[in-house]
Amino acid sequence: MTDAKPKFPDPSEQRRMALSRWDNEGGAGPRRLQENLTSPDARPEVPDLTNAELVQLRIRVIALENLLIALLANVSDRQLDLAREMAAYISPRSGYTPHSLTIQAASQMIDLIERAGQFRDGKSS
Repeated sequence: MTDAKPKFPDPSEQRRMALSRWDNEGGAGPRRLQENLTSPDARPEVPDLTNAELVQLRIRVIALENLLIALLANVSDRQLDLAREMAAYISPRSGYTPHSLTIQAASQMIDLIERAGQFRDGKSS
């Protein structure tokens, strides 16, 4: 065995690669993995969510939003700036077709950051 550590891209490159998946409304899905597993013509059959599953999903989203707000309330100003940059990154850019879900996602990100500001311990935001 070798003791060589794997080489990872620098953080800015990792962020760029992660966020680039959002350009085509691809979300956070593992696009590269999906391309290797299915043919371009194949569409996975995804059953509709039941009412109970939708309710559980809503509950989980509410819980995650509140946890995120709690975490954002204690981050540095630089980290808040980075979160705002990420929201701006997924907002429609020149040359791209605006998509209502992307616009809403960016708006929601800013809203979460602002809500976290109400709980910051005397830190300037």
